[in-house]
Amino acid sequence: MRQEDFFFQIESHFKNKLPFVAYKKPNESIVKGWFQNNDNVHYTSNFDESGFVFSPFDSKKPTVIFPTESSKIITSEMGLTLNVDHGESQHDTATHFKEHVELVQKGVDIIHKSELEKVVLSRAEVVPISDKNPLQIFRKLLHQYSAAFVYIWYHPKVGLWLGATPETLLNIDGLRFKTMSLAGTQYYVDTLDVTWDSKNIDEQRIVTEFIVNELEPFVDQLNVSNPKTVKAGTLLHLQSQISGILKPNHLKNIVLSLHPTPAVCGLPKVEAKYFIQNNENYDREFYTGFLGELNLKTSRIRNTNKRNVENNAYATIKTESQLFVNLRCMQIKNERALIYVGGGITKDSIPLDEWEETVKKSKTMMSVLN
Repeated sequence: MRQEDFFFQIESHFKNKLPFVAYKKPNESIVKGWFQNNDNVHYTSNFDESGFVFSPFDSKKPTVIFPTESSKIITSEMGLTLNVDHGESQHDTATHFKEHVELVQKGVDIIHKSELEKVVLSRAEVVPISDKNPLQIFRKLLHQYSAAFVYIWYHPKVGLWLGATPETLLNIDGLRFKTMSLAGTQYYVDTLDVTWDSKNIDEQRIVTEFIVNELEPFVDQLNVSNPKTVKAGTLLHLQSQISGILKPNHLKNIVLSLHPTPAVCGLPKVEAKYFIQNNENYDREFYTGFLGELNLKTSRIRNTNKRNVENNAYATIKTESQLFVNLRCMQIKNERALIYVGGGITKDSIPLDEWEETVKKSKTMMSVLN
């Protein structure tokens, strides 16, 4: 579909208050859209349906799904040219500063006094956007963050969200899977050749060890790469690639064991989640949840040699799922953008530094609101 027709379809669905999601996968040029044909809210509990899912941080709450059978799915090649202003929006952060620094200090104190190793603490930055079109924000995100999973998601009975997340929760192709351990943060300044301090190294190690331990009961093979520095917008992170072969019929178990990861919650998971929900003083909703394609069927030809007609008759049908952690995101409601940012707190965390980290992370979304 032509690009402008694609965006017209999004605008039409939005004006008619019908659910949709449009997104681009990391380092791809195809934008894909799912347009639900009614305003019903569908949920999945077993993760055996086919569709596009959006799941909240609290895994006890239901996961919303746009079912394949209730959606029109279209694609478009991205070829927009757009100059993106990388400046910062003007907003008042003074009221957030004191609250977040006190919250981080409380987290550090509880880590020293309990079994908590890490807790991820966040806040919501509120920016007035009465004159902003969500589709224009989406277009800017598409161009500014080509290496991220970029999306706009809307349901009239649930909400409007946009994001550009650098983190994969889980990719499954048949029984082959890939995920990542992503943690640690510093500013990108012209090079990936940087030094990481012990706080960031330990934080990324904790995340990696958790993912490996959670996956082991459900896999026949597991491979973990050494950490490397990766760029996400204006930030750098430490990342390890984790891959292998899954045992059959364990998708729900795997998703629930991984989510929420230590990168967005902490360790031990139960204790960290309890601390978050009793001390952050706001509802994360879908921030640090996950979203993406669930159980899509794909057909692949065994032999791509067109002259070999006999072998071309043999195609394999595979089931694929690609789920992403909902980081670097915003929720739009009441003519305001709620920009969600956070950071991993360990025994070595310094509250003022943690505040600065959230400010750096907020610039991913702030830069597209000018």
